[in-house]
Amino acid sequence: MARLVMKFGGTSVADIDRIRIVARHVKREVDAGFQVAVVVSAMSGKTNELVNWTRAAAPMHDAREYDAVVASGEQVTSGLLAIALQEMGINARSWQGWQIPIRTDGAHGAARIVDIDGSRLIERLEQGQVAVVAGFQGIGPDNRIATLGRGGSDTSAVAIAAAIKADRCDIYTDVDGVYTTDPRMVPKAKRLDRVSHEEMLEMASLGAKVLQVRSVELAMVHGVRTFVRSSFVDPEDPRLADPNNPPGTLICDEDEIVEKQVVTGIAYAKDEAQISLREVADKPGVAAAVFVPLAEANINVDMIVQNVSEDGTTTDMTFTVPTTDFDRAWKVLEQARDSIGYTSVQGSRDLTKVSVIGIGMRSHAGVAASAFKALAGKGINIRAITTSEIKISILIDAPYTELAVRTLHSLYGLDAA
Repeated sequence: MARLVMKFGGTSVADIDRIRIVARHVKREVDAGFQVAVVVSAMSGKTNELVNWTRAAAPMHDAREYDAVVASGEQVTSGLLAIALQEMGINARSWQGWQIPIRTDGAHGAARIVDIDGSRLIERLEQGQVAVVAGFQGIGPDNRIATLGRGGSDTSAVAIAAAIKADRCDIYTDVDGVYTTDPRMVPKAKRLDRVSHEEMLEMASLGAKVLQVRSVELAMVHGVRTFVRSSFVDPEDPRLADPNNPPGTLICDEDEIVEKQVVTGIAYAKDEAQISLREVADKPGVAAAVFVPLAEANINVDMIVQNVSEDGTTTDMTFTVPTTDFDRAWKVLEQARDSIGYTSVQGSRDLTKVSVIGIGMRSHAGVAASAFKALAGKGINIRAITTSEIKISILIDAPYTELAVRTLHSLYGLDAA
């Protein structure tokens, strides 16, 4: 019998009425003959409430006790959904992370999954029982609850799908799939039927908020077919029963995508800040002097541009960091000024990174050149550029974000019906 993992986020389980609707979605798949495991997030807003309580109790709190508190949100939801399913006549029980067990490392508050023993879940699934699993949590090496960081329920779902060898992992959310770009910004954006794991990883890391990055990484490593779909569709909608083309977006191996588009989508991230170090000595070890202190401060550096002077003695070094880390990065660099040896530092916060993504770019020339020409035609200045086989990222001034996204979306034919 086919095995399915269904994951429901906070907006999908926001209250008892929404939980009852989720139960109907689960029943539909049970009636279709699937063995079903369900992974749930906390009810919308509850995790923030729990986090605020821990901070109110003590600003410098024990991370292990923080996990004990914030993990309770998912435990409540899993119990409520199990009750709702039982009320509908479905054999269901709730599972907490430690009961499976989902084993993690010891980084409380941002733990990573080390191992999942899926044997107990598989045994219950084969007996016809629906497993309702509290997402976002596992058990650390100290035998205490450890949470996976914000958005960790997506990671829980994909990891469980891999552990029980599920045929698919369905991620239910408040949107009906992955779009070519943000449809709130570009009304002509269209829902994609299929996206490769690699493309989705780029899109998630570059601003698309549909899936959590770590969950996509896990899906790619373990070959988990992941389906993004909406929980706000009527569970009895006949389109959902179509086994060949239900509404949503399948994230899968590249081999499953027959017709590869040159460009699949346009992503953007508005939380970019730029820092430039002027007249840094151009010598071995200078890059380490800049970026090691930033790494030790857990500041993620993204786009890096280096311009060497004509005489080859100095270089200007420019890079981006998240806007939330701008002040900390500035302070770290000021403290390291003597070891780096720059003459001045400059910065700007009001920036956006716009990215063009597509596996078809591997075999097509001129994709970047056409983007640069189109943006120039709109009077948009490019501050920095980075590329990979399937991605071009461009740093621009934030006020031009919508114009840039719309221009690139049209340029690559993504407006077409």
